[in-house]
Amino acid sequence: MTMLLLRKTVPTAGRTKYCRLFSASQTHLNDRKGLVLGAFEKEGEEAGLHLTEAAARFDQNISGKLSELLKISGPTLKKGRSRIFYGIHKDFPCVAVVGLGKTSAGVCGSEHWDTSKENIRQAASVGCRLLQDLELNHVEVDGCGDAQSAAEGAALGLFQYDELKSKKKTKVTTQLHGSSDSVGWQKGVKYADGQNLARLLMEAPANHITPTAFANTIEERMAMYSERVTINKRSLAWIEQQQMGAFLSVSQGSEEPPVFLELHYNGSPDSKQAPLLLVGKGITFDSGGISLKPSPSMDAMRADMGGAATVCASIVTAAALKLPINIIGLAPLCENMPSGKATKPGDVVTAKNGKSIQVDNTDAEGRLVLADALCYGHTFNPRAIVNVATLTGAMDVALGSAATGVFTNSDWLWEQLHKASVVTGDRVWRMPLFQHYTRQVTDSQLADLNNIGKYSRSGGACTAAAFLREFVSAPHWAHLDIAGVMSNKDEVPYLRKGMSGRPTRTLVEFAAGLANSG
Repeated sequence: MTMLLLRKTVPTAGRTKYCRLFSASQTHLNDRKGLVLGAFEKEGEEAGLHLTEAAARFDQNISGKLSELLKISGPTLKKGRSRIFYGIHKDFPCVAVVGLGKTSAGVCGSEHWDTSKENIRQAASVGCRLLQDLELNHVEVDGCGDAQSAAEGAALGLFQYDELKSKKKTKVTTQLHGSSDSVGWQKGVKYADGQNLARLLMEAPANHITPTAFANTIEERMAMYSERVTINKRSLAWIEQQQMGAFLSVSQGSEEPPVFLELHYNGSPDSKQAPLLLVGKGITFDSGGISLKPSPSMDAMRADMGGAATVCASIVTAAALKLPINIIGLAPLCENMPSGKATKPGDVVTAKNGKSIQVDNTDAEGRLVLADALCYGHTFNPRAIVNVATLTGAMDVALGSAATGVFTNSDWLWEQLHKASVVTGDRVWRMPLFQHYTRQVTDSQLADLNNIGKYSRSGGACTAAAFLREFVSAPHWAHLDIAGVMSNKDEVPYLRKGMSGRPTRTLVEFAAGLANSG
């Protein structure tokens, strides 16, 4: 007998009682195993669903019961909507079917992403989370024609930071169902694991992820790739020796010692290949310093090292994928705290390249630590430089969480980043680097530069980028301001609420593109 959830009204003592009728052979979830399948909406005037190949085979194995249930269980499944069926297959006590939208979906010029890939990520995430809520331990996932996207959606959707909670979400293992594309699936798992590593670092409280703890965590994650990776955890003495006065001016207010983390991934067969340089802002907690931030939402500033987190996580992922490319990652790690030793508004400090900086706002600290890291990075003669930072609230105001803002002096580099973001769905958007903004940071009363724009809040993301440009001489440089995409409420349907780890997958896809282009 096909098991359906039937509600039978039984009048008892003047009230309605609901009973569930189950097949006598139904498994009571003892093996904790579930299945996620996909279904497309039919095109044209004909209403209904078009099952994926894996779902159609499953339906055939159970004599069409799935199709029958989908027809009678409610309206046609729209994109991201779901149904759960119980007891229809002996191996899968719970089967979730999720809508994939139109079969004709693809790269959308107006949205700047591949809609089909995004729909598959969302469907896999929705299905896996539904089954996780039922406390299933293992879930098989329909590849839906794109196993990599399905794997990304499943792994990203299941991630939950509950390390410090006594009651934790059910841990779910996933595997590909009904497809031979295990290579694509494993690639998707690695992409998602990279982003989840960044989310883990960003979400963890600042007393757990100090500069030292951050560096140690990355070192541990890199241990299995030691034959291709070199890690240097530079100390305060080394930072002082390098004359990184801008970086030191931020760190000096905290009791936590700064760390300059340097990663070398040597994946290219040509050891002399010019490296891709990735630089990430690593403020493990940003109070604003003497220019103290308002207390509401200050706790979110534990994720102000999102640039360092995404950069380091992307290099871990590149190593896991064995990408044939050389990458160097730099992460200046410190806290920005107020104290008797902290930098004061109006102080003048000197960066590694000798330029003096008037620090009128100690809460504009990210550009200071990046300035010295960018100067140091040029010594490696990189083929391209990409720095990533939760740099300005103005970026959040400008783009919100829709896309990462990109400021670049290179059309070629912009094209590579944009191409990668279309594939991952973690979008980027180009912003201006006009001399108009440069004049606002070079007009300083006491020094060569001012760390805030002449007109304060106007064009704040653009003046911050213009400031960084003063420390760049390379022809291919891009600054990614990720302040707007730092966290997720419900904008990205395959991510839970919390720190997002964006744009880790775009950085990985970008590096993979460079690797494949030689």
